[in-house]
Amino acid sequence: MLVTFQLFPPDGYIHRGAPPETRRLPNSFAVCPLTFHVSRFTHIYDLNDDMDTIKVIIADDQRLMREGLATLLALADDIEIVAQAGDGAEAIELAKSHRPDVMLMDIQMPHVNGVEATKIIRSLLPNTQIIILTTFDDDEYLMSGLRAGACGYLLKDMPSEQLADAIRSAAKGQSPIGPEMARKLVNLVTQNPIVPPAPAATSELSDREIEVLRLIAAGSSNKEIAEKLFIAEGTAKNHVSNILSKLEARDRAQAVARAKELNLL
Repeated sequence: MLVTFQLFPPDGYIHRGAPPETRRLPNSFAVCPLTFHVSRFTHIYDLNDDMDTIKVIIADDQRLMREGLATLLALADDIEIVAQAGDGAEAIELAKSHRPDVMLMDIQMPHVNGVEATKIIRSLLPNTQIIILTTFDDDEYLMSGLRAGACGYLLKDMPSEQLADAIRSAAKGQSPIGPEMARKLVNLVTQNPIVPPAPAATSELSDREIEVLRLIAAGSSNKEIAEKLFIAEGTAKNHVSNILSKLEARDRAQAVARAKELNLL
């Protein structure tokens, strides 16, 4: 299906694809006409799922790209674009302000690149899922993005309806990875088999620290850990510090990743 969007000056409307009374374009869209290929974009969503609106932030240094993505995703009733960032530093600040469910993150951006921004945001907001959305299909970018905490990796040339479905999948805790990148990931794993790490750190963690570690993985704060385990918040903080030290992790996200490598979670 071909859907053509005619972008008018301020207060313009989407010419085709949505009723004028329900789809207004932001003032920043006073540009030339654009044509998007949207095949099977209409998503038949199960109303019984009772899923809340998914809050999304788009981070891309190309203004036309991020605003075009926002316009396309606005067609989905269950997705709300709450903010747009032009670089990694802005993405971090907007993430802290809006606490989105999902972020679409470009790789190469000024000031702070997408990989570093992903790492920082995931350490601050472990419940925010980040999808790397880029033009680069490089193995190094793929692995760097996933190691930084991204839940998915997609290329910008993917069909637009699949992007909306990928956002829904990420919001449910799944890992959307495009078919090309999935093949690369499989090749990387098979060519470089993972050697199980020495289990030294496993024996160093106490039963209580294992309990705290599981709550960290669930996204609990020190206060929430204290409440769930009926201990003082200061005690919970000490347990978290001990876990980070024993697992040689710089933050909670890295501790969870390390714990999974050791089969502690």
